[in-house]
Amino acid sequence: MAPLNDILTIEDIKLLVNTFYSKVQKDNFIGPIFNEKIGDRWPEHLEKMYGFWETILLEVHSYSGSPFPPHKQLPVSKEHFDRWMEIFIQTTDSLFTGSLADEAKLRAKNMAEMFNYKIDYFRNAEKNQTNHS
Repeated sequence: MAPLNDILTIEDIKLLVNTFYSKVQKDNFIGPIFNEKIGDRWPEHLEKMYGFWETILLEVHSYSGSPFPPHKQLPVSKEHFDRWMEIFIQTTDSLFTGSLADEAKLRAKNMAEMFNYKIDYFRNAEKNQTNHS
């Protein structure tokens, strides 16, 4: 078994993203949410994720846009983010080791927490508007 290396190239990022999302697609808990939302647009979604992680980890600016809006209306709760995170950490640890691998896990955790917080926030704001109208 070869020792694990850090995430260093776009090929490494593609390996991480592809391995991660293939696990997500098969996951009984969060898979159906992703598959329903993304449908047959997986290649497009994966391309976007390559750019996103390449921008964050390798400082190659290949992603532009805002990652949150497409997630705003998803029917998810903290348990879904916890499961997403669990798969992300397992995937990263099985493939890579090093400071960028650690950075990827930290960024993923911060993003999961922020998305969860924002989705809750929007949900509550919408509930309050509905209650007051």
